[in-house]
Amino acid sequence: MTGADQPPHRLPDAPARNLAERLAPAFALPFVQLARLDRPIGWQLLLAPCWWSSALASLAAGQAPNLLHLALFLIGAVAMRGAGSTYNDIVDRDIDARVERTRGRPLPSGRASLFAARAFLVLQALIGLAVLLSFNRFAILVGVASLVIVALYPFAKRVTSWPQAVLGLAFAWGALMGWAVERGALAAPAIWLYAAAVFWTIGYDTVYAVQDRRDDPAAGVRSTARLFGARVREGVSTLYLLTTLCASAALYTAGAGLMSWLGLFAFSLHLMWQSRKLAAVDATTALMLFRSNRDAGLLLFAGLFVDALTRAL
Repeated sequence: MTGADQPPHRLPDAPARNLAERLAPAFALPFVQLARLDRPIGWQLLLAPCWWSSALASLAAGQAPNLLHLALFLIGAVAMRGAGSTYNDIVDRDIDARVERTRGRPLPSGRASLFAARAFLVLQALIGLAVLLSFNRFAILVGVASLVIVALYPFAKRVTSWPQAVLGLAFAWGALMGWAVERGALAAPAIWLYAAAVFWTIGYDTVYAVQDRRDDPAAGVRSTARLFGARVREGVSTLYLLTTLCASAALYTAGAGLMSWLGLFAFSLHLMWQSRKLAAVDATTALMLFRSNRDAGLLLFAGLFVDALTRAL
């Protein structure tokens, strides 16, 4: 796109020519950005543990993947990612104004009012609630419990160098939800898968936080990227190793078959590739590697989905 063709107020981590940005009328663009619809990687990463867990629960029961549940998880992930991001922007509006990458967001830039952002938050939360209420009672209780962690996350970066761990606890929650929806209870495979998703999230969000290491100290923001410093590659590699080990335990305790293990192998190779690229990471490379986790998540899901499908045939 030429400079004249680019939409106004594009945020630096939004992909060029993204569909949401192109289709949104000018008045709606601030809300597209509040919900991160212009940066779909967020809901894609939130969705992955839900799909993993749903497929794993199906294959453990010898059933085909439940396509309706997978579709509902998709809608819920988009809605709740948007609600969480809007809430985060409301809480962090003063910090965002002091960080180069975030000062153009709708609230610190004044393109959306605080009242409008709060109303938009409620709307998205209601959509997420509608999805949640379509599940069984146990799954509803599990879903409601996640709100405590979601509410705490924006404040974590002010008090700990491990805000990525708090994000991991929240973003990985789908690994519990998928199993709860399919089985009406939790079991060891879901717990192991949740642990894997937590370590995965901490790893990829550490990579993402590399972009802000220059501005974070002045803004009073802590992160694992700052904590690891020059050893960020070793830190992320360790987290990805723990991801693979916990995912292996999940597959083993669920009695997964060959296709699931092949999916995990491909997923692990992708994480190893990311770790190698971190040897000389800069902000541009960090964003590319962070986004690539969508493909990593799909590799594992594909193995689990095919395994469940072939068992049911």
